[in-house]
Amino acid sequence: MTLWTAVLVASIICVALKTIGYLVPPRWLEAPRPARIADLLTVALLSALVAVQTLGVGQAIVVDARVPAVLVAAGLLLLRAPFLVVVAAAAVTAALLRLWGWAA
Repeated sequence: MTLWTAVLVASIICVALKTIGYLVPPRWLEAPRPARIADLLTVALLSALVAVQTLGVGQAIVVDARVPAVLVAAGLLLLRAPFLVVVAAAAVTAALLRLWGWAA
C-alpha cells in the first residue's frame, strides 16, 4: 500500500465517521453515560499524548529533562497557576537541567 493510498483511505474513514456522527440521535448523546465517557476519553487521550511526547523517542523510552519539566507543570497546574506561568516554568526547568548537564 502506498502512502497516498493510506492517506486517501484514512480520509474516507474520517469523512464516514463524521457523517455517522450527524446521524446519531441527539438524545443518545445527551444521556449521562455517553457524556461522561466523552469527558473521560478526552482526558485519557490527552494524557497518552503527553506521556508519549515526554517519554518517547522513536521506539525507545527516554527519561531526560522533559520529565521534571512536566512534573513542574503538573504541580503548577494543581496550584491553579496561570497557563503562561506553567509553560514558562516548565521551559526554564528543562533548560536549566540541560544547561547543568543533569538531563540531556
